[in-house]
Amino acid sequence: MSLGPLMLDIGGAQISAEEREILLHPLVGGVILFTRNYAHPEQLAALVSAIHGLRSPPLLVAVDQEGGRIQRFREDFTPLPPARLFGQVYDRDISAGRRLAEDTAWIMAAELRAVGLDLSFAPVLDLDHGVSSVIGDRAFHRGAEATGELGRAWLLGMRRAGMAATGKHFPGHGAVQGDSHHMLPVDNRPLEEIRRHDLKPFERLIRLELPAMMMAHVEYPAMDALPASLSRRWIVRELRERLGFNGAVFCDDLSMRGAASTGDYMTRAHMALEAGCDMLPVCNNRAGVMAILQGLGNYANPMSQWRLVRLHGREDISWEELHASREWREARAALESHYAGGEFRLET
Repeated sequence: MSLGPLMLDIGGAQISAEEREILLHPLVGGVILFTRNYAHPEQLAALVSAIHGLRSPPLLVAVDQEGGRIQRFREDFTPLPPARLFGQVYDRDISAGRRLAEDTAWIMAAELRAVGLDLSFAPVLDLDHGVSSVIGDRAFHRGAEATGELGRAWLLGMRRAGMAATGKHFPGHGAVQGDSHHMLPVDNRPLEEIRRHDLKPFERLIRLELPAMMMAHVEYPAMDALPASLSRRWIVRELRERLGFNGAVFCDDLSMRGAASTGDYMTRAHMALEAGCDMLPVCNNRAGVMAILQGLGNYANPMSQWRLVRLHGREDISWEELHASREWREARAALESHYAGGEFRLET
C-alpha cells in the first residue's frame, strides 16, 4: 500500500476502532498529533507505534513542535523558546546564535524521534516584518540573511537527529496582518520585492536539499489570484521550476479559513493536488476528511509517493538512551543557559 495524500488527526491518546478503519484507507498517508493526543512519553511512543504498525510503508506521524507558543508536547519534553530568541542571540554573536539554534533543533527532533515521530513542521522561515501576530516571535528575524543562517542551523540540527525539516510558510507569511486560520490574507507587494526578501531563506535551504515545504494560505496578486497553497504558479512555476525544489510539498491545513474561500473540502483538495501539493493536512474536521476520502476516488501520484516515503524518521533511539547521552545533557545545558523556566536570558 502506498502513502496517500491525506494527513488527518485523531481524537485522543489511543486509536479508536473507527479511526483505525479510516487510517487504513489508501488515500491516507499521515497523521498529525496535537496536545490532546499526549499524556506522557510512554503513552505517546505506544500511540505512534500503533499508528506505524497499521500499514507498510508506515503512515507518516507529524506534529507542530516549533517551540514558544507552538509546542504541542510539553510535560517531560524540553521547553523550547520561540524562534525570535535565536535571532536575538545571533544579533549579539553570529556563531553563538547558529550553534544554539542547531543544538535546540537537535534536542527537539531527537526527543520526538525517541518516541517514534517522523516529522515536526519546522523551521518557520517567514520574515518578521513586525505586522503579523500569527507569525510574530515564531520568526527567527526580520532580516533574510539572519533567517537563512538560523534556518540552515535548524535544518542541520534536525538532520543530525534523523528528522526531515519542513520549511514554512512558502513564499512567506510575515508581511500580512491577517491570520490565515481565520481569513485569507492578501500580500499586495510586487513579486520582485517578495523574491528579493522573503524568498531568500527558502532558497538558502533549498540549496541544502530541504526535504519538505509547507505552503502559505496567503494570496499574492502579483503572482496569482489564488492562495499560494492552491496555486500551480507558486508551487510548480516558482518553487519547483525556478527554485529547483525537489522535496515534498505540504498544503497548510485545509480546514483553515485561508483555504475555505475556494470552496468545499473536495474542491480545496482537488485544487491543492492540481496545484502540485503532495500531502493535504485536514485537521479537526472529520466530515471534511470523509468528503475527501469519498470524492478523490483512486487518486495516486508516484512522484508524491517517492517524495513522502523519504520523510520517515531515521536514527532510532529510546527515550532512556537519549536522556542518558552526553550529547543530550550538554545541548540541554547550553539551551538552559539562555532559556530556563520559560524565561530567556542573554549572556552579558
